[in-house]
Amino acid sequence: MARAPVPDVWLERVGRVLDPLPDARRERAWTGVRWVVRGANVAHLFGGEDGLLRVTFRAPMDEVAAFEHLGPPYFRVGRSGDVVGLVLDDGVHDPDLDELHELLLESYCVQAPQELVARVERPAP
Repeated sequence: MARAPVPDVWLERVGRVLDPLPDARRERAWTGVRWVVRGANVAHLFGGEDGLLRVTFRAPMDEVAAFEHLGPPYFRVGRSGDVVGLVLDDGVHDPDLDELHELLLESYCVQAPQELVARVERPAP
C-alpha cells in the first residue's frame, strides 16, 4: 500500500521552525522529509500507509514517558529511545501549532551540539 504524500502546507509549517536553525538541513528521507543537524535526525515528516500524516522528533528522556501516557495523537517510537511522534491529521485531534513549534525546537536542542543550541532563541518556561 502506498504512503500518503506530505502536503506542502506541512512542509512549510515544519520548515518555518527548523530551516532557519543553525546548521539545520532539510533532506529527503526513506519516506517523506527529514531535518538533520550535523547528521543527527531532528524531525521526520511523513505519510503512513494508513493515510495519516505524522511527525517524529526527539524529546528529553524525562518527557518521553509523559508523551507515551498522553496517548493519541502522541505516540512513542520504539521502547528504549527518545523518539516521539505526533499524528497531524487524524480527523479527531487538531494539532496545536504553537506546541508543535516548541516540540520541534526542543528536538533540535536535544540533537544539536551545545554551541549551536546556545544560538537558538527559545521560549521562556
